[in-house]
Amino acid sequence: MNRQTFKLLPELFGDAVMAEIFSAERTVLAWLRTEEALARAQAQAGVIEPGDAAAIAAACVPANIDLPRLWSEAVNVGYPILPLVRMISAALPEGPNGRVHYGATTQDIMDTGLALQLGEALDRLAELLGAFGDAVAGLVAGHAGTVVAARTHAQQAVPTTFGAKMAVLLAEVTRQRERVAATAREVRVVSLFGAGGTSAAMGERSSDVRAAMAVALGLRTTLVPWHVARDGVAEFGVTCASLAATAARFAREVVDLSRTEVGEVREAGGHHRGASSTMPQKANPIGCEAVIGMSGTAGALSSGLFRAMEAGHERAAGEWQVEWYVVPLLAELAAGALATAADVAAGLRVFPEAMRANLDAEGGLIMAEAYMMRLAPALGRERAHDLVYKAAHEAREGGRALADALLEVAGPGDLESLGSLPIPPESYVGDAEAVCAAALEAWRAGAGAAREEAVLEESA
Repeated sequence: MNRQTFKLLPELFGDAVMAEIFSAERTVLAWLRTEEALARAQAQAGVIEPGDAAAIAAACVPANIDLPRLWSEAVNVGYPILPLVRMISAALPEGPNGRVHYGATTQDIMDTGLALQLGEALDRLAELLGAFGDAVAGLVAGHAGTVVAARTHAQQAVPTTFGAKMAVLLAEVTRQRERVAATAREVRVVSLFGAGGTSAAMGERSSDVRAAMAVALGLRTTLVPWHVARDGVAEFGVTCASLAATAARFAREVVDLSRTEVGEVREAGGHHRGASSTMPQKANPIGCEAVIGMSGTAGALSSGLFRAMEAGHERAAGEWQVEWYVVPLLAELAAGALATAADVAAGLRVFPEAMRANLDAEGGLIMAEAYMMRLAPALGRERAHDLVYKAAHEAREGGRALADALLEVAGPGDLESLGSLPIPPESYVGDAEAVCAAALEAWRAGAGAAREEAVLEESA
């Protein structure tokens, strides 16, 4: 029982911490913690005797759970909590053994355990996202003035700086940090509502028990059941897929800029890193490739959680089981993507000389907008556009520099406002450095706020 298929992608590039959070042992431990907290909360509310609760709590330990037997019996039942409860009860004397799982239902225990795991997973994702953001921030600060071609539709557009390119990514990572924090608040919620969501079996003290149980586990309480309301779990999955996609956007940028014909960046080197079994010259961007693969898989998997949201009536009939497979994988893929992207960003090799050389790849055509905007005050934007467009066509067809072609196609007096030629790319990067400063300020401010919130949560 408990057979596992081999998954090469997370095996090579996954995050060991996240894999441990969703391991069989930690999953069962989360259920045991939930059963313990339930018993203690019931004693606090006067539902069961304090001595019974203490005995139950002492029995809710992994040593009392036979994992192979648990999974074997769970196949017959369909769920693992009934055999789990029987194993806990078997370790207790008469009296306390009849108070285990008192008034709860299977999904209460599994969902509360899941809430604990999702909270831990989001803490780990926040940590990994912070490392990725710090590495990107280093690129922003270090290359705020490194001029490079901005590219639109995969073609050179206007000059920018490499720092400004990374600043756009850093702002995205900053927003992702806020999403992770919001998702963590959403999913850390207790579930204890019994068979049909009415808490009838728990009696009139059900809300007191639920609140005390939530406090013991560090979760939020709620007055409304969520057995079939899976939007919070879906939000977790979408957050994971979104984080992986942000990492993949960076990875795709690195892949494209490290093409042989571009050569502006490259992943960190190392003996046989990215090597080919047949082409000795190869140094493939294998870290970025893994990130892109994990992101693509996460995006596809996350759609399954919207099917899980279709659960009907007061209990799912198969939709819930989608989460059992999809949620752990999404968490591991997101963690692996962030960790790998952080390593790539921290070790990224940047080649300013290649960036500068590529700015001249088409004889200065990248400066067409700059010429147009310098002519526009005197000629008007449309006439200036047409003039530079014609010059760009002539330059491309004849393999000449744009500045030379512009001199040839311009009429008398057209170039009086143009000034000296050619216009250097470094003079046409606009607010690139201000963009870098703003992105860095937002990232650093958010990091400080995150630390303060963590301290407050710990003290609470």
